[in-house]
Amino acid sequence: MSRGPTIARFTHVALPCSDIDATIAWYEKFTPLRLLDRREDADGYGAWLGQPDMVDKPFIIVLVSFFRDQPKGPQPTLAPFAHLGIEMPTRDDVDEVAARGREAGCLSWEPQDLPAPVGYVCALTDPDGNVVEFSFDQGVFEKVREVWGTPAE
Repeated sequence: MSRGPTIARFTHVALPCSDIDATIAWYEKFTPLRLLDRREDADGYGAWLGQPDMVDKPFIIVLVSFFRDQPKGPQPTLAPFAHLGIEMPTRDDVDEVAARGREAGCLSWEPQDLPAPVGYVCALTDPDGNVVEFSFDQGVFEKVREVWGTPAE
């Protein structure tokens, strides 16, 4: 018997990728996501990446690499402005990931202060051209708690 959620939940975003190994390695290097599951079938490869500390309310990135699409190369789906967003604990964390992205040649937006509610942000581009934004002081957590309250401990 399956033990799924007791209410409807937003659980994942699926992204195509041309090289699943390179994409898994990229997300594990630059984000808090870790490999949760990996599969292969007649259509191609799949992988689930999630955060180990989000057991109660998981949200994952599903990577798919279909054999039929591999000759086409990278297939960005989050472009030119659509992106995944990760809120960082400190401004220094944004600078640190930007420095690593710059060194790896995947820095898309230099760190910069933008008007509220955006905050201090940078962005990196994954191996398929999708943009991942890293922010500090964007206020997502504060707004959720302001509107919906804090979770019970």
